[in-house]
Amino acid sequence: MAATSPREENVYKAKLAEQAERYEEMVKFMETVVSSVVAPDELTVEERNLLSVFYLKMKGDYHRYLAEFKTGDDRKAAAENTLSAYKSAQDIAVSELAPTHPIRLGLALNFSVFYYEILNSPDRACSLAKQAFDEAISELDTLGEDSYKDSTLIMQLLRDNLTLWTSDMQEDGTDEIKEASKPEDEKQQ
Repeated sequence: MAATSPREENVYKAKLAEQAERYEEMVKFMETVVSSVVAPDELTVEERNLLSVFYLKMKGDYHRYLAEFKTGDDRKAAAENTLSAYKSAQDIAVSELAPTHPIRLGLALNFSVFYYEILNSPDRACSLAKQAFDEAISELDTLGEDSYKDSTLIMQLLRDNLTLWTSDMQEDGTDEIKEASKPEDEKQQ
């Protein structure tokens, strides 16, 4: 077995910290990786992805959490910051990560929840979640053993949300139809 460099070891630890949702530790490991880079070396694609997709996703998550309990202009500002961070993260994820990558799937999950819960846009939420799920399903056979469990778990969450959201939308539509079909004298009571 080949010896690993301290840099590779810190990237590995950053991945483990991410999987354990210990984000402060992940940041520390990635800071160590970045500070160890000496010109003319550059970060590898994997290192850049861990640093920038993940960072922007985390920034979006943070602002989404703020938007959940803020009101008025503060809520609007938090929602705008969330949208900006998630869009930037999505641009990078789509161009740099496989559709089955756990970070890309987690971003799609959180971004769709943002559309559904904060922006009250169930159509956009469902569209985003369905696209991410469908793209990942089509490449499921390319999943490596290391990310299979994480990716399929997030895909299940995407599918669960889609089921719940489409059911809610159908129920809302049904209620409106029932309300609209009542006779006039019944509506006035």
